[in-house]
Amino acid sequence: MIYDPAIIEELRLWEKKMTRRPSVAGYLSKAVQNRINRIIPEQVHKAVTTAIKQMVRGVLFGAGYIGKTYPPPSSLTEREMLVEQRIKFYQTAAATEGGITGAGGILLGLADFPLLLGFKLKMLFDIAGMYGFDASDYRERVYLLHIFELAFSSQQHRKLVFEKMRDWDQKKTTLPEDVHAFDWRSFQQEYRDYIDLAKMAQLVPGIGAVVGVVVNYRLLRQLGDTARNAYRMRLLPQA
Repeated sequence: MIYDPAIIEELRLWEKKMTRRPSVAGYLSKAVQNRINRIIPEQVHKAVTTAIKQMVRGVLFGAGYIGKTYPPPSSLTEREMLVEQRIKFYQTAAATEGGITGAGGILLGLADFPLLLGFKLKMLFDIAGMYGFDASDYRERVYLLHIFELAFSSQQHRKLVFEKMRDWDQKKTTLPEDVHAFDWRSFQQEYRDYIDLAKMAQLVPGIGAVVGVVVNYRLLRQLGDTARNAYRMRLLPQA
């Protein structure tokens, strides 16, 4: 089976986007975020890192969690259609959740964080399965974490993560078995810095519901497109 030339071109453009140099605005934005992070007490950083680490590990590495198995598609075109449908499903679910929590004020708005994180990770499991990868494999779950980082990081960090993902089927054989070896501090800090402004607006009375719908919808699309290209990158040499 051979991929449509339009999909190959889309992948190549995405790869260039992942590896391009940060813009001046990107450098300045990251510098401001780094300055803010230096002001935040170390105890707060450790607490947030631990909280996000436990939430993510609970989904990705929980003993009782098994990703859904999908039958092989009849064609690559069918696979791409199924993945697109799944992304749209999670976009709608996350947008609905964001509207409900956004309308509920600060307390419900805070509940949006773990709920949205769950939608994102579950979508990654589904997309992995649709592309034929076994997400019950620890090494494939680390790849999911890298996809997450690609979608929600500064351009400087994104380039580093992308290089880790190149030739993953060879690199994964050298991964440490201990999940604690993963750089959770950078993971949570990049994610938090990336979405802070948008999610803070969701807590503002009167506009929280609208912001919650729009932001969640866009975040799921961004993650879905990143995951799709990340798996295409591994499949193209075989296509």
